[in-house]
Amino acid sequence: MITPDIYFENVPKTLDMNIRSELYSVNEFTFAVAVILSAQATDKKVNEVTPELFRVAPTPNKMLELGIDRLKQHIKVISFFNNKANNIIKLAEKLADGQGTNWKFPAKYHARDELMKLPGIGQKTANVITNVLWGAPNIGVDTHVFRNAHRYGWVSDADNTPEKVEEKLRKKIPAKYHDIVNHVMVLHGRYTCRALRPKCELCPVAKWCDAKDKNI
Repeated sequence: MITPDIYFENVPKTLDMNIRSELYSVNEFTFAVAVILSAQATDKKVNEVTPELFRVAPTPNKMLELGIDRLKQHIKVISFFNNKANNIIKLAEKLADGQGTNWKFPAKYHARDELMKLPGIGQKTANVITNVLWGAPNIGVDTHVFRNAHRYGWVSDADNTPEKVEEKLRKKIPAKYHDIVNHVMVLHGRYTCRALRPKCELCPVAKWCDAKDKNI
């Protein structure tokens, strides 16, 4: 059985731990926008549109200048782009200030509960932002984290929402690993412990794995 200690002592050795996210961004505002866009969309698809979007609208003020109609043109290939555009514009309205291109969130938003008061930022999004930008030990449960937490038996079938999975993982995984859970489980789940045809032959914890769909 793969225990959290076995997993987090071995898997990080196979990953680039200097990269906290594969989403393209140029500052803290654009990272938040990228995370909003990534909901029910792949990082790859988001990264296809964000370089040009962030070239013209890298700050809340520039995003407001761009306007919702032109924003939609930039992100129209992303799922639920209308709703996401509305949230991004509302977010920009809340954050508009005189900061330049190297935009940073005011310190009060480093607290997850305060960040979640902003438009378009729910618990999962806030967890990812606070973890990646400021190293907070929050666990954002995306599709990879959700799938593999169940695959390894760390959570039960009754844990059927991201919120329930996060609550269980916080208890199951030792606190010393909480700040790397997102990064490790997302990249390992994306490239090795995949939903279909997992690359078990390349997995550093395969010898401990007793998953039903183990591929070796």
